[in-house]
Amino acid sequence: MSDNHLRLGVNIDHVATVRNARGGAYPDPLRAAKLAEEAGADGITAHLREDRRHISDDDIDGLMEVLSVPLNFEMAATEEMQKIALRHKPHAVCIVPEKREERTTEGGLEVAREENKLAHFIAPLRDVGCRVSIFIAADQRQIEAAHRIGAEVIELHTGAYCDAMAEGHTEVAERELDALRQMSTFAHSLGLEVHAGHGLTYDTVQPVAAFPEVRELNIGHFLIGEAIFRGLTPAIAEMRRLMDEARG
Repeated sequence: MSDNHLRLGVNIDHVATVRNARGGAYPDPLRAAKLAEEAGADGITAHLREDRRHISDDDIDGLMEVLSVPLNFEMAATEEMQKIALRHKPHAVCIVPEKREERTTEGGLEVAREENKLAHFIAPLRDVGCRVSIFIAADQRQIEAAHRIGAEVIELHTGAYCDAMAEGHTEVAERELDALRQMSTFAHSLGLEVHAGHGLTYDTVQPVAAFPEVRELNIGHFLIGEAIFRGLTPAIAEMRRLMDEARG
């Protein structure tokens, strides 16, 4: 695989959302993960929330057993989640902010304000071999803090750019995209691996995919929604095609 290959991580949380709406076993997130893997996903992302609103503990157990590609375990910086991650030792752990009342992760982690706490929180995860990623806004102060605490990876929050595009606010979208571009370059200059995600669609993915410093995109909700209309495998294949075209 070439150094220019842009990895695609497929987030399967919202397969579990649909399953949990009826309280049964269908649709199965593990089946979705295996289909995504077969369709060309380079990794699977799953967010185990404190309130277990979608992914469950059993889902994490199952994913660790069945996946051939890496699992990116998204979680809040809590003692409970740290214990789960230390037990499973997934390939990657992405630390995200989490509020019970939010529908989805609404912003990046405030690293600079919680620097000492987060440094101590991620140290045991690194010690057991997990690659630690911090989900943050395209903000130089947060990136510098993530670097200082020992994170190996940052994931830039693309939600503001995607929201502005969806609402037709072109100038705002361009400003947000420029911030993402500049902070990708800055983070890379510090030696951090750069990922990006949140809200990306077929219409918004290519400008971000074109950033040479970005090594991975994590995309979920849009792909699960698009799978209703075209099937999961074709939905992922089209995203993969657009990413590769942008990478050129």
